[in-house]
Amino acid sequence: MERIPFTKEGLDKIKGELAHIKKVERPDNIRAIEEARKHGDLSENAEYHAAKEKQSFLEGKIIELESAIGQAEVIDFENGPKDRVVFGRTVLLYNMETEEEVQYQILGPYESDPDRGRISVKSPIGMALIGSEVGDEVRVKTPGGLQEFEVLEIL
Repeated sequence: MERIPFTKEGLDKIKGELAHIKKVERPDNIRAIEEARKHGDLSENAEYHAAKEKQSFLEGKIIELESAIGQAEVIDFENGPKDRVVFGRTVLLYNMETEEEVQYQILGPYESDPDRGRISVKSPIGMALIGSEVGDEVRVKTPGGLQEFEVLEIL
């Protein structure tokens, strides 16, 4: 079974999300199904069908999060190497094509949020950056085409 890398904060976050779904959203959904059943004919009851669809979504999300938690491996990157890009580190890059600086933190797939500068270690850029050092030039084949970066700083 493949391990899924997490920061401690990231694992705590999905544990909290799982608890919220189980303790709040699931019971709310059960009440919504019960209420919709009271409205009569279930074959034409849009509220009932919407509630059942949400129930299916919630149960799938519970299974997904429980599986991720079971496969989680918390990585303490603070005590790891600071001279090369590793999981958890933030890296300042120079995009050679756009001539702009970009900053990414390399995290696991459940913690990535590209809009906030957090990319997955399993993404093309994340995989290409792992192990690189300041001054290295990294070429990455992405869905948008070939990108080239220079590693300016590892934070």
